[in-house]
Amino acid sequence: MQLRERDKPICVAIVDDHDAIRFAFKAACPEFGFQFCASAGSVTELLEKTPDIRCDVIVMDLSLADGSIVAENVTRLIKTGAQVVIFSIADKQNLVRAALKAGAATLVPKAKSMEELASAIRLVAEGIYVNTLQTAAAIDSDSEFKAANLSPREREVLSLYASGFALKQVAAELNIKISTAKEHIDRVRAKYSVLGRAASTKTELLVRAIEDGILEESSL
Repeated sequence: MQLRERDKPICVAIVDDHDAIRFAFKAACPEFGFQFCASAGSVTELLEKTPDIRCDVIVMDLSLADGSIVAENVTRLIKTGAQVVIFSIADKQNLVRAALKAGAATLVPKAKSMEELASAIRLVAEGIYVNTLQTAAAIDSDSEFKAANLSPREREVLSLYASGFALKQVAAELNIKISTAKEHIDRVRAKYSVLGRAASTKTELLVRAIEDGILEESSL
């Protein structure tokens, strides 16, 4: 897979309650061409230190010493506009599922190398959700995961597009830009992809919309 060239370096931050991991991550960023923007031992600390943080990707451990809830942590970080990569020993499947359900893009075990973490960061920065053995195991062990967690707007765009509208028509119907409509469809495809439910074609998107009750087959 060839990624497009970015106009600027990928901006990254890390949330981990181990000083050594934060320092090692920061030291490695220049080697991989990343712009390091912040680090903290908790999500609250990160957002208090840098309230206007604007990162492409934030790396976060699952279990933090402050006892915070992983789903809430992921949600708070996503609200800053960043993608979230979980970097953890991943020994608790319930926490992995909670993080993925909340919108984390992937999980990289701490046993992996910095090169593998950097590769995941680059993919996620491009909007690509990365399905690993750990995320697949979490998904397969939870039947609720089989339904994509689409936002209300994503469901609207998918409903129109899958039912036969062109992107231009979808944009006009919802009073949004064509590029915005395309971004929504790209995110929908990414969410289905991470579930192992291919949706690369319009026909596959239609099937997924029917399967998940977004469209009724009788209405088409």
